[in-house]
Amino acid sequence: MNKTRLPAIVVHGGAGIYGDDTVPEAIEGVRLAAAEGFRKLAAGESALCAVLAAVRHLEDDPRFNAGTGSVLTAEGTVENDAAVMWGEDLSAGAVGALSGFANPVLVAEEIRREGTHVLLAGEGARRFALGRGLASVGPGVLVTERQRARWIEERERRKAAAPAPAVVHGTVGAAAADASGHVAAATSTGGLLFKFPGRIGDTPIIGAGTFADDLGGAASATGQGEAILKVGLTRRAVELLRAGHGAMEAARIAVGELSRRTRGEAGVILVDPAGGIGWAFNTRRMSRASCDGAHPEPAAGIEAD
Repeated sequence: MNKTRLPAIVVHGGAGIYGDDTVPEAIEGVRLAAAEGFRKLAAGESALCAVLAAVRHLEDDPRFNAGTGSVLTAEGTVENDAAVMWGEDLSAGAVGALSGFANPVLVAEEIRREGTHVLLAGEGARRFALGRGLASVGPGVLVTERQRARWIEERERRKAAAPAPAVVHGTVGAAAADASGHVAAATSTGGLLFKFPGRIGDTPIIGAGTFADDLGGAASATGQGEAILKVGLTRRAVELLRAGHGAMEAARIAVGELSRRTRGEAGVILVDPAGGIGWAFNTRRMSRASCDGAHPEPAAGIEAD
């Protein structure tokens, strides 16, 4: 492997159908998040610190479906899923159907650090976070005008039994490798617009939406959660890295297998321990950005190569 590319980070802001008017802001958002994460790596901090910084930045950006700006459930509420995994020791933390926290990825990180469990959901996740000293927010704080308008439009569409529009699968995520060859991944999402309360997608499921292992690499997925769950997309992508495939090739093979087996829509980003970066998606667009030790300025894109 090419050791000169360490450290490295790649982030995504969701796969699917982006309107042309939202493309510039999506590209800007992932570029800023990649830069935020790479600053940690350039300062000698770990891949874990880098992915947490990048995903937290995207959760705070109301243009993305995670944290502030999350889509609303059928009941008009916000429920978030998030996960983080550290490749050195396979430690992981995740939350599902969590309400009331601006940065669900930080709750997931507290679960990882505490170490007793991997995944907590709903009220149990909320109580755990409060017990660890994380501050909650009011029910309306995370709801933006854009998402409220989308929710009203979707409610009226369903009443009229009109055809469903194309959707953006708005998960955000990051994968990174640091100068010591350790890898980490983190992912966060508001899930599906008008989802049934309590629905948990692929994001917090280790090996589906999020995975990291120093023996192969780290990956974060976005797309139709149910399809990603069925094939264990991120675990499969990392297994391909362990088998000797390059990062780009591994991403394309993994997404191709998902397409053939499930006919679902998805994308994945990944990084190997030497800093090799890859991504692939079978949707029209997926916003992503990356940088490494040789190219510290983030390169961002949204169209297929």
